[in-house]
Amino acid sequence: MIKRITYLILDNIRSVYNTGSVFRTAETLGISKIFCVGTTPTPIDRFGRKRSDFAKVALGAENSISWEHIDNARGLIEQLKKEGFEIVALEQAERSVDYKTIKKGRGNKMAIILGNEIEGVSKSLLKMANIIAVIPMKGKKESLNVSVAAGVFLYRLLDN
Repeated sequence: MIKRITYLILDNIRSVYNTGSVFRTAETLGISKIFCVGTTPTPIDRFGRKRSDFAKVALGAENSISWEHIDNARGLIEQLKKEGFEIVALEQAERSVDYKTIKKGRGNKMAIILGNEIEGVSKSLLKMANIIAVIPMKGKKESLNVSVAAGVFLYRLLDN
């Protein structure tokens, strides 16, 4: 059996609590690595100390999942594409497709981009995505919290 490699790319997420929650969900699904881009909080503060606010939400997931902070995701995505990764962004955009139409268990190498709470996935990263998925909203709100959206999308896509 070929092992699936799945990365998450967290594009300038603002909230430490959202990021910690994504770490916890990602760990439960066997995500291989998380890239914290730009302003996305990491489990370690700028002085190299473990963040208690992060740990409170991640509940230890930050210790068992590989992660890395990078300033900009463009170079990473270019490299991942060369390595055969499919790039999937979760965002409301002109070329978005309903997340339910994406085949479960798709591919052995995938990188999933999640955007920040206000602006979403940056336009430059959306242009680099092979697929842009959207979770349709039925109420008056335009979107879900990023950590909730991550849970809905990741379980749908990866739980097989």
